[in-house]
Amino acid sequence: MVKGSLLTPRAALVLLLGVLAGVGAGVLSALAGVDSPRCVLCGGAVFGAAVSFFDRLVADSDA
Repeated sequence: MVKGSLLTPRAALVLLLGVLAGVGAGVLSALAGVDSPRCVLCGGAVFGAAVSFFDRLVADSDA
């Protein structure tokens, strides 16, 4: 049985915001008429950038 959580709340929030940003970018590019592989690439790129951005934006509790 796992005693502690697998992710900290901060890490879960950063990843959730990254996923939401990536999915949003993919959906918006699909609505713009871009083909599916490019939508996936766009969403993945935005996910990576958003995780980096929100990692810096959300304050660490140790600071």
